[in-house]
Amino acid sequence: MSTSSNNMHINEFGLEHAHWRNWVGNQSCIRAARGAPASEDELCNMIREATGKGLNVRVAGSGHSFTPVALTNGLHLTLANMKGVRHVDHAKRRVTAAAGTTINELVSVLKAEGLSMVNQGDIDSQALAGALTTGTHGTGLTLGNLASSIVGMKLIQPNGETIAVDESTPDLLLAGRVSLGVLGVISEITLQVTDSFNLHERIWREDFESVMERHDELAQKHRHFSFFWCPTERSRHCYCLPDTAATSKTGRTTDVCEVKVMDITDRPIFESEFEKVAYSSDVYPIEYIANFHELEYAVPIKHAKEALRAVRKIMLEDFPEAIYPIEYRFTAGDGAWMSPFFEQDSVTISVSGEPGTDYWDYLRAVDAILRSYGARPHWGKMHFLTGDDVTAIYPRAHDFRSLRRQLDPEGFYLNEHLTPLFK
Repeated sequence: MSTSSNNMHINEFGLEHAHWRNWVGNQSCIRAARGAPASEDELCNMIREATGKGLNVRVAGSGHSFTPVALTNGLHLTLANMKGVRHVDHAKRRVTAAAGTTINELVSVLKAEGLSMVNQGDIDSQALAGALTTGTHGTGLTLGNLASSIVGMKLIQPNGETIAVDESTPDLLLAGRVSLGVLGVISEITLQVTDSFNLHERIWREDFESVMERHDELAQKHRHFSFFWCPTERSRHCYCLPDTAATSKTGRTTDVCEVKVMDITDRPIFESEFEKVAYSSDVYPIEYIANFHELEYAVPIKHAKEALRAVRKIMLEDFPEAIYPIEYRFTAGDGAWMSPFFEQDSVTISVSGEPGTDYWDYLRAVDAILRSYGARPHWGKMHFLTGDDVTAIYPRAHDFRSLRRQLDPEGFYLNEHLTPLFK
């Protein structure tokens, strides 16, 4: 039944309706209340009411994180009713959107306005605020993660008040870009975008050692370079990768890389089976089936090839049942305090376990390898960090925690997963 005197749609309900789980089903919670505000005023009122009752508050976004980041037994919010582009500034090439707007909804507007996101990741169905503030990225040696394009946001505090964040509040901006929702609920976000552009995408299959020999050249030559390493022929089916055998440079069917490069082009739009030219945001996404549980770490670029070889070795020798591909992508360093790429150019190496199997020994072995190279996790992907680990590998961790305590001294925006990391 409704518990809000001003009809703000905070609902309490029986346990049969209280259960929430994420997109792949590996995280779930029993929430005491849920809210679906349709405006910033409603959002502020819901948060004020919930914290007044002592409830913790988390926002679910689109539920695309593999970690417990969105879980709560307090007020669980969805911003699915707070969508849409609020303002487009063509002179500055900036766009302001409601936090619940999904990436694909944003880019459809950008395309019509003659603009593009600077970079994107593999998936475009996530809510903007959730995707960006967990460290989501694309690939490109000179391109930062998606959060590096944030130039402003509105943060709702536990008392329902709103803080405007922009370049005039540099510490809040750098802390808020990758903040996992612990500094406040984001109601609105402003991004730096760029003029519209097309990408020329090419995908092919190549022998692993050949790709390693051309690694530096491919990264420097192309705006976007990435690959999936597939230990078996079945591997590419795990991620629905295209069958490039017909166009492959190698006749081998195992231990190969599915290589993808993308470059800006002014060529007319065309499309063939494994090569196309299209608007930037029509090229970036990959069609995934939610059949994997992913771990991903950002490895300093100078160690990337060595780290990849070490992970590949244990997959082949110690965990032959681990056939999901390794994904390998580049991201430039940035200044966000809790960014996986804070002040270091990196390559992200991701692996996945198969749902329903006991993959923990495998993921822990990969975790041990990658962290030995000073790697940091994508906050929306599975990891094993403790609070001490966060202190050790994030130089601004102390400043981030101090700011979090200043904004939310009672810890309303924390949960069991986040408290040991950031309290």
